[in-house]
Amino acid sequence: MTSPLGIQFAAASFLAVFIATAVTFGQAAGPKVTSPEVSADRHITFRILAPKAGSVRLSAGDIPGTEPRTFAEGGGGVWQLTLGPIEPGAFRYQINIDDVPVIDPGNPATSESRDNVWSLVNVPGLEFEDTNDVPHGALASVTYFSTSLKKFRRMHVYTPPGYEANAEKYPVFYLLHGSSDSDGSWSSVGRANFILDNLIAAKKAKPMIVVMPAGHTRPLGSPRPEGVAGRPPVDEFTADFMTDIMPYIESHYRVIADKHHRAIAGLSMGGGQSLNISIANLDKFGYIGVFSAGIFGITRTGRPGDSDPPPAVTFEEQHKDALDDAGLKKDLKLVWFSTGKDDRLIETSRATVDLLKKHGFDVVFHESSGGHVWINWRNYLNEFAPQLFQ
Repeated sequence: MTSPLGIQFAAASFLAVFIATAVTFGQAAGPKVTSPEVSADRHITFRILAPKAGSVRLSAGDIPGTEPRTFAEGGGGVWQLTLGPIEPGAFRYQINIDDVPVIDPGNPATSESRDNVWSLVNVPGLEFEDTNDVPHGALASVTYFSTSLKKFRRMHVYTPPGYEANAEKYPVFYLLHGSSDSDGSWSSVGRANFILDNLIAAKKAKPMIVVMPAGHTRPLGSPRPEGVAGRPPVDEFTADFMTDIMPYIESHYRVIADKHHRAIAGLSMGGGQSLNISIANLDKFGYIGVFSAGIFGITRTGRPGDSDPPPAVTFEEQHKDALDDAGLKKDLKLVWFSTGKDDRLIETSRATVDLLKKHGFDVVFHESSGGHVWINWRNYLNEFAPQLFQ
């Protein structure tokens, strides 16, 4: 029979061998690299172990700062770059090693876009979007079958704090992403769930369900469906939204399914989609938000493809009856636009607001500072959400 002292000795010997093996393996793999590292004074240090690299650069369009963004080799094959101070916010980035973009292997935080994945770094310091000590809602990744598109699709759904513990019904807010993004963008780089958590905790916004669907219906580069003579092409996302997304939400979640408790908003492409859906269905939406967008094609500037011939059927012609229906506009609680003065789509927004006002819509339009960036879109969500369902 082995004595307790013998057992302790055997355990200690095993632990020593385990640690020695782990250390040896770690040394073989290279020095430990921490990346990204955010300091108290809001500097970000990026590091990557790439002993055979010839050059390393940072790709991060949303991070404000000066160029160049070239890493320096600091010995042992570790490359390093420090930026800052950086204004608070969430930022996507990739590391470019000898012209090959990669995500940061030292960082598990990522954000999906339409056709790739980015590493994600958050610089705290904005109360409205930080992770604070408040009750937090739940964020679900939901798979559903789209009967209109005949394939499985994904969306993200936020339910407010307390949803699982009661039987109440809630208003619903459909929040759409932009053309280079995915259904996961608003809840990663957009920090929508944290923004709603903080607003609800401060009693600045009503508790609500937020639905963030996938706005793209085809792989990048796939041709768009053609229109029939005299008609615009089929809007596949609108069909998916009205036929599948809304019915799924209203049958699987406790929502108040009427116009006064239903809102829709989106950024860039999602703003255009919000207009397409809501103007054609003014009996179903009481609140409309358009962030950095408008009716695409209404001007010839600010958007790739605007030099192409105008569409055979304009938005105004397509929606003439709805635009001029005073009864539908009567119960519309809010039409809210915001676009940065340096945004390439500012003229599209201005022209769209003018068109809606011409048809009797009461439009609120804020021209903010800045451009076509997530810094603005998080601010817009923080300004728009408190106005809903009041």
